[in-house]
Amino acid sequence: MALAINKEIEDLNTTTDSGKDLRNHIRQNQTRIIKLLEKEVKLVTRNHHRNTWLAIGMAAFGIPLGVAFGASLGNMAFIGIGLPIGLAIGVAVGTKLDNKAAEEGRQLDLELKY
Repeated sequence: MALAINKEIEDLNTTTDSGKDLRNHIRQNQTRIIKLLEKEVKLVTRNHHRNTWLAIGMAAFGIPLGVAFGASLGNMAFIGIGLPIGLAIGVAVGTKLDNKAAEEGRQLDLELKY
């Protein structure tokens, strides 16, 4: 794992990119390093699970609930009601997992905002 991280850093140190290309290159390498840490050592960034489960909640819970509401009420305009419910479920599950990771000391003091 340390060799893979060093390889990513070496790649950054030898790049000749500048401006927007350099920023994109840094983001790509940073993302690969974070994914490697998550996979190998089970370390996650702050709010990682919340952000992941927010989307999962909307897709896996929100849309089916919206379809169920729409079908049961006979008006598919109610499909949008399920999305905020799924969002809330996803945020709740993700926050719980983030808190668990923090208690176990598996959370990096880093939050990616891109």
